[in-house]
Amino acid sequence: MSNQPLLEIQGLKVAYGGIQAVKGATLEVRQGELVSLIGANGAGKTTTLKAVTGLQPIAAGDVRYLGESIRGQGAWDLARKGLVMVPEGRGTFTRMTIVENLMMGAYNRRDDEVQADIDKIFGIFPRLKERAEQLAGTMSGGEQQMLAMGRALMAKPKVLLLDEPSMGLSPIMVDKIFEVIETIHGQGTTILLVEQNASRALALANRGYVMDSGEITMEGPGAQLLDDPQVRAAYLGH
Repeated sequence: MSNQPLLEIQGLKVAYGGIQAVKGATLEVRQGELVSLIGANGAGKTTTLKAVTGLQPIAAGDVRYLGESIRGQGAWDLARKGLVMVPEGRGTFTRMTIVENLMMGAYNRRDDEVQADIDKIFGIFPRLKERAEQLAGTMSGGEQQMLAMGRALMAKPKVLLLDEPSMGLSPIMVDKIFEVIETIHGQGTTILLVEQNASRALALANRGYVMDSGEITMEGPGAQLLDDPQVRAAYLGH
């Protein structure tokens, strides 16, 4: 891992109408890291990711990616530069097949390795391979989450943003999703993981941040936050 931040969020403020959803958040993700952002529902985690990817206007502060400010840039341009998000709720193209969804992930690419990368995705997600010609909308929530992650990987992300990947899934599927996140990170992908399942997210994380009411209230190594009495009391049910 390098000490060079790939993604820096500096004093970020985001407002919906008169309500401040994010109040000066600062965090960074360095090359090769898996960083987890945890917090209660409504803490501002998803809003932070939307602001980073150009889906929500920034009221103040800055977002820097690969050393340059990306404030005001659109999600399309950012994906082309390797900043890729798997949104909360998955966002699969329900009337397209699994293969067609994966091809959409490679829409910006101009190289000749797309098919090879689809084969790699099928290696990570054998269930997708079994159902390659099935329409995405006919699959279970867990299968659609796998597809959304596979589609994002087809864009060859330099930083992969995952927004609540385990939400609404069965315990068995949650295990599978976290196993895959660990695999993807192990293969070298830098990840910012937003997740309500704090214990699982921190167990995987090199570093973690705690967000409460739009502010970063704690940060540190994942294992250290996992053992912190305040974090355990607030987020881990201990």
